[in-house]
Amino acid sequence: MKDCVEIRWHGRGGQGSKTAAMLLAEAASQAGRYVQGFPEYGPERMGAPVVAFNRLSERPITIHCNVQNPQIVVVLDPSLLKSANVTSGLGEDGIIIVNTERSPEAIKEELGLTTQRVYTIDANAISIETIGRPIPNTPMIGALVRASQLFDFSEFLGVTQAELEKKFKSKPGVVEGNVRAIERAYQEVKSA
Repeated sequence: MKDCVEIRWHGRGGQGSKTAAMLLAEAASQAGRYVQGFPEYGPERMGAPVVAFNRLSERPITIHCNVQNPQIVVVLDPSLLKSANVTSGLGEDGIIIVNTERSPEAIKEELGLTTQRVYTIDANAISIETIGRPIPNTPMIGALVRASQLFDFSEFLGVTQAELEKKFKSKPGVVEGNVRAIERAYQEVKSA
């Protein structure tokens, strides 16, 4: 793991960008890493663009600002590819993961990327099939874990399931659906 891995999440209100960043931070913390997970607040409302961030490190994190130069970018809403500069600050060896039906090659071409690795996953379809609603955050977490190799998947899934069980104590179906969504996305994510 690099000294500090920075991740930027792009989504829309209601898609779970903040929740995904917080779940990822909790899993990293449980794995003994130093973490930050936080959203950028603005006019939060359903459907408005939302940005959230993570920092994961083996050492204490002393920086406290938004992520400007992420190693990983996660895009929960593909319409943001046209309306937001999702690749801003992404390095030559960066990773971008997009929730879309399109191929990684098509996204790479659209964004004009050359050396960066591009991953795609139809997280909306997975979430509808497993959770019953188009909330792509947990499938995108599964895709992120596969693309980044930052975690042992089994350990990550166990920690995440425990966190979901705390959050949804009275809704075991929600927990089970989200766990299935993470597992499916981990298996189905495509790369270019």
